Amino acid sequence: MAGQLDLTDELQDYVRHMSLRDDDILRDLREETAGMPMLQAMLVLPEEAQLLALLVRLTGAYRVLEVGTFTGYSSLCMARALPPGGTVVTCDISERWTAIAARYWERAGVADRIDQRLGDAADTLDQLRSQSGEDSFDLAFVDADKTNYLRYYEQCLELVRPGGLLVLDNTLFFGRVVDPNAQDPDTVAVRELNTRLRDDERVDISMLPVADGLTLVHKKPERKQR
Repeated sequence: MAGQLDLTDELQDYVRHMSLRDDDILRDLREETAGMPMLQAMLVLPEEAQLLALLVRLTGAYRVLEVGTFTGYSSLCMARALPPGGTVVTCDISERWTAIAARYWERAGVADRIDQRLGDAADTLDQLRSQSGEDSFDLAFVDADKTNYLRYYEQCLELVRPGGLLVLDNTLFFGRVVDPNAQDPDTVAVRELNTRLRDDERVDISMLPVADGLTLVHKKPERKQR
C-alpha cells in the first residue's frame, strides 16, 4: 500500500504547473502579501484556495462564511465560485489587512459579493446568528487565531445548515500537534479541536495532510422520523 508522498519543491511545482488556474490578480495579491515580514505564512497556499473554490461549486454554496480574512485571497477565490447573487461573509479584526483585500476584491470584480465584518470574530458570529438564524450558511471556512478555534467551530456549526460543509485550516499546525514538547496555547488549542472533531457524532470528518492540515467537516443532515 502506497504511503503519503514527501512533497518536494519539485513535486509541488509540478502540481501547480498541472492544476493551478492562476491569473495576474491572484499572483499580485500573493506577491504583495509575501512582502510583509513574518506574515507570509498566514496566506493560504494557492492550490488550497483553488480547492476552496471547487468546494463552493461542488456544494452549490450560496452563502459562505469565512472566519479570518487577512489579505482576502481565499475570500476572493470563493467569491468567484459563487452563483449569481451569492455572498461571502468574511470576518477579521484588522482593518489594515482587509484594506488590502478590498483593493483586490474590487479589481477582481467581486466586491459586491463580499460582506466584510470587522471586529472580534466570536462577537460577529453571535451577531450573525441573531440576524440570520441557525442553519443560514452553506459552507464555512475557518482560518483565524488558533486559541479560539473550538469556539469558532461550535459557532460555525450552528450557522451552517444540515448537510453543509465546514473547512478548518491549520489542523496539523506546522507538525507541532505530534510534538509532546509543544505546549504553547496555539498548539494545545488545535489538538483540542482535533480531538473534538474526532469524537463529534454530529459530523463526518476527513483530515487531509495537505498544506498545514485541512479538515473537512460535513454537518450531518437531521434524520426524519418515520
